Amino acid sequence: MKLKILLPAEVFLDSDVTKVIAESPLGSFTLLPRHIDLTTALAPGILTYEDASGARKYVALNEGLLVKQGENVMISSRMAVAGELGGLRERVEEFLTDIDEKERKARSAVARLEADFIRRFVEFGKNG
Repeated sequence: MKLKILLPAEVFLDSDVTKVIAESPLGSFTLLPRHIDLTTALAPGILTYEDASGARKYVALNEGLLVKQGENVMISSRMAVAGELGGLRERVEEFLTDIDEKERKARSAVARLEADFIRRFVEFGKNG
């Protein structure tokens, strides 16, 4: 099978796999190459897959959508972090901390723009 994980700004993973284990809101399920086609929502959690060499790999996913069509398994999610099972928690925490910092900076920049806009608007009213 071909597993592809899509994020809003990039293709996170595009790999040949032999098995995919994921979790929907109704519980965990396993996809093998000859399983029927399906579409399901994914619950936040850890996606497990076996690559072509048989090695198990792990990806922490935010909620998303999984579509299996023929030999293709496509997952769309807002966040994905790959890593070893023992270290995945720390990687996710680092990722979320980085996102929080970027959001804080963005909010600060928007606040400065709004304040500048209001200041110029008030000055325009005084001079007009």
